[in-house]
Amino acid sequence: MRQLHNISALPWAFKHIAVMPDVHYGKGATVGSVIAMRDAVSPAAVGVDIGCGMAAVRTSLTASDLPDDLSRLRSEIEKAVPVGFGMHRSTAFDVRDAADWDAFWKGFDSLAASVQLDRAVHQMGTLGGGNHFIEVCLDTGGQVWVMLHSGSRGVGNILAQHHISVARTLAHNAELPDPDLAVFLAKTPEMAAYRHDLYWAQDYARRNRAVMLRLVCSVIRAQFPQVRYEEPISCHHNYVAEETHFGTDVMVTRKGAIRAGAGDLGIIPGSMGTGSYIVRGLGNPDSFQSASHGAGRRMSRNKARKQFTEADLAAQTAGVECRKDSGVVDEIPAAYKDIDQVMANQSDLVEIVAKLKQIICVKG
Repeated sequence: MRQLHNISALPWAFKHIAVMPDVHYGKGATVGSVIAMRDAVSPAAVGVDIGCGMAAVRTSLTASDLPDDLSRLRSEIEKAVPVGFGMHRSTAFDVRDAADWDAFWKGFDSLAASVQLDRAVHQMGTLGGGNHFIEVCLDTGGQVWVMLHSGSRGVGNILAQHHISVARTLAHNAELPDPDLAVFLAKTPEMAAYRHDLYWAQDYARRNRAVMLRLVCSVIRAQFPQVRYEEPISCHHNYVAEETHFGTDVMVTRKGAIRAGAGDLGIIPGSMGTGSYIVRGLGNPDSFQSASHGAGRRMSRNKARKQFTEADLAAQTAGVECRKDSGVVDEIPAAYKDIDQVMANQSDLVEIVAKLKQIICVKG
C-alpha cells in the first residue's frame, strides 16, 4: 500500500492508479499496477524485462491425438528452444516470424546502452528462466493449445537498468519518496533516448515470442503432421503505450497488466500447475482498459524455497510433464495467488474465452 501511495503522489500521475487483482510488491512500482502519466514516464514502472508478455495459439489437435507419455514432446521442445542462459548457435528467426528484420536490427546501432549485438541476435527465440515458460495445454473442450511467456531477454534488462540509473540522476527526481520512481520528462533528450530504446525492446520481445511460437509449432508438426494452427494471440504485460483516457493523451505504463480494451484478446496465466485463461477485454475505463497479467505471487522466491520441497512441487504439479527439481521450487503453485479468484475479482475487466490446463510445462 505504501508503494502504491508513493506512485499516486507523483506530480505527473494522471487521475488515479489502477490496481489489478494480482497486485504484489515490486521494485519502485508495484507489479499489477497501471499508471497513466502526462508528459512523463518512469522506467522502473515498466520493469527490467521490457516487453515481457504472452503468446498462445489454438491447434486442431485434441487430447485423443496425444500419447500417454508426453516426455518425448517435452524433450523436443527443450531441444528447439534454449532455456535459462542458453542461446541459439545460429540465428533462429526468419520472415515467417515477423517482417522487416533488417530495419529492426538497424535500430540496434542507436541504442543508448552498451549491449552486444551478437548476444541479442543469438538470444532471439530463447525462453530465459524464472517465471518464463512454454506450455502445451488443453482447454475444457479437449482442444490443444500452445502457450508461452517471455520478454526481451538480456538486451531489454541492460537497457532498462541503464535508463533507470540515468533517471535517478536527474534534478527533478531529487525529492521523490522512492528514487526508483524517477521519471523522464517530455521533450528532453533523456526521454527521447528512453522511448527509442523502450519501443525497440518491446518489438524485440514481441518478435522473440513469435520465433519461439514458430519453433514449438514446428516441433509439434514433426510429430503430428496433420496439425493446423489458428491465428496466434500475443500481448505485452510490461510495457508503455501512448493512449487517450478520459479525453487526455497520456503515457500508460502497464507493469504486470495487459491491455483489455473492448474486444482485445489477452492471455492471463496461472502457475505451472493450475492453468490459465484466454480472455476478451471489456474496455473498463477505470482500469485504463487493463486487466491482470497473471495470478501474481503471494510470497517471495526465497520464502518459497525455504517453505516448500521437491516433494511438494511434485504433488502440486501432478499430471503435468515438467521439471520437478529444486531449481524450480520457487515457481511452485502455492507461491502464487489463486488464479480462479483473481479472475473472479476482475469480471468487470474481461470475459473468459477459454480456460486452459497445462499438460506440458517447460521452464529454464
